[in-house]
Amino acid sequence: MAEKNIKLFEDFPPISTEQWTEKITADLKGRDFERALVWRTNEGFNVQPFYREENLESLNHLNQLPGEYPFVRGAKKNDNDWYVRQNVVVENAEDANTKALDILNKGITSLGFILAKDVEVSVEFIQTLLKGIDVTAIEVNFVTRCKNKAVIDAFVAYLDANKVDATKVAASVANDPIGRYVSTGKFAHGEDAAMDSLKSNMEAASSVSNFRTIAVNAKLFNNCGSSISQELGYGLALGAEYISEMVKRGVTVDAVASDIKFNFATGANYFMELAKLRAGRMLWAQIVKAFGAEDENACKMLVHSETSQWNKSAYDPYVNMLRTQTEAMSSILGGTDSMTVNTFDKVFGESTDFSERIARNQQLLLKEESHFDKIVDPGAGSYYIESLTESIAEQAWEIFLSVQEKGGFMASLKVGSIQDDIKATSSKRDLHIATRRENVLGVNQFPNFTEHMDRELTDAVLAPVDETAADAEIATLATYRGAEAFEALRYKTDLFAKENKRPLAYMLTIGSLSFRKARAQFSCNFFAVAGMDVQDNNGFKTIDEGVKAAKEAGADVIVLCSSDDEYEAFAPEALNLIQDEAIFVVAGAPKCMDELKAKGIENFIHVKSNLLEDLKGYTAKLGIK
Repeated sequence: MAEKNIKLFEDFPPISTEQWTEKITADLKGRDFERALVWRTNEGFNVQPFYREENLESLNHLNQLPGEYPFVRGAKKNDNDWYVRQNVVVENAEDANTKALDILNKGITSLGFILAKDVEVSVEFIQTLLKGIDVTAIEVNFVTRCKNKAVIDAFVAYLDANKVDATKVAASVANDPIGRYVSTGKFAHGEDAAMDSLKSNMEAASSVSNFRTIAVNAKLFNNCGSSISQELGYGLALGAEYISEMVKRGVTVDAVASDIKFNFATGANYFMELAKLRAGRMLWAQIVKAFGAEDENACKMLVHSETSQWNKSAYDPYVNMLRTQTEAMSSILGGTDSMTVNTFDKVFGESTDFSERIARNQQLLLKEESHFDKIVDPGAGSYYIESLTESIAEQAWEIFLSVQEKGGFMASLKVGSIQDDIKATSSKRDLHIATRRENVLGVNQFPNFTEHMDRELTDAVLAPVDETAADAEIATLATYRGAEAFEALRYKTDLFAKENKRPLAYMLTIGSLSFRKARAQFSCNFFAVAGMDVQDNNGFKTIDEGVKAAKEAGADVIVLCSSDDEYEAFAPEALNLIQDEAIFVVAGAPKCMDELKAKGIENFIHVKSNLLEDLKGYTAKLGIK
């Protein structure tokens, strides 16, 4: 019979943090602990290589259960279910209804109707749009630029006409006038009119208790290249601005807080995105309570998440499916209330039936096969996730307070502090992508060597989405993708290759086997990022043999791949043989670099290179414009 209650760890003495640190420091053999192992995040705090129970000693929320204030562990008590949302572009009500019914039969539980600009909204329009749809069994959302009041009125009238129990309806309109102001720099009818319209919308929807009519589109900041802390901090400040404006107009704190839906974008930092939602709920609950909310239920943050566009790629777009899958996982495990997985080909502007099916099934697999809907707050108690939650909350709170000190969100926008802060972060991230400190798989790292773009890439794909009005009152923010600069460079090579020979980067490998192989692999990736053909080799016995083979192959760029010690002799010999017949490049940053430069060798590539700027220089020399 097996023994019971064996205490497996009694024979192991407890190990202190100091002992762990001493052991790690010894194993580093002189390398600096902070530089080697501590991750310095875009969010403004450091992530340690390990966490222990003592890191949780100062946290106050650990004894609270899911569904309890301040809701860091989630607003749901018994499960982690969420609405699976898919958007439907509405140009014709009948066609949109047909598509909505089709995707509802395929597992969708939330519809996002994106109304085209010229759609005329009426009760009859809503009746046609929702024909055959039980609006008490799903969530219904509307996205429209200037027809929010008309949509609300028509939807409420539709519910009345069809005797629908309004208490069972979950709906929203994505009305975020200040968010639009961030993008355009101009209110359509003035700031006061925009805020008055929010109150009017709330009153029009008051008969439907779960009809959210105010949106906080914090996803805008994410898709402009902000950090996670900035997305959360400025999102919270925007939500607080709406509460302040509505309270000025006689609306109770409880009423306006219960009318707000937060829309976040989810990026690639898996655990941090999970922690973001936990931190967001905690901070929002405290903010609403500080405004004087009487009902703790009004302090719950309602969150819709969608996969970020900032880190998606037009080249090797199937990788986007991997990105969106982990993003969906982190949002769901973080306790989002609804989720949109954007299609892998959304970067091109149009989704196919296939890509929409994949996006739907990504969520359905997590729900039906992985059972992500069964466990509330699975990250609870994790030393790492709890510490991340606290760190993100602290940084976001600092951002929130800095906005309040300037007079609120609108006041901060008008002096440009929000825009400057986010642009500083996005510029830093752009530099990190250019230098490969932040990797975008298939774009600045490990490109598909054989992929050539077979579709036209317009400015809508390769340039920021600048919606600034001609008479803008403030500096604005434009959404963009971090991969755009690299993709624009590669696309120029693809266009060039349609009329000319595609440039070839040829690896002249010689000398030390380990060094030449590693540097050839690095260099192949380097030049393939710009869309060039690359040719690796097993190794040459002499420089003369290697240069001759490169010329016979029609090389436009010849990359010498060897060891630092061997470059001193090999590089000048190669340069003398190549002359001006190709661009000569040395792979690495040898100690003799200055001596080699003095002999006329100009080009060196290495891990500290600015990949983007170097490739722009090489393609320009090759006549690619």
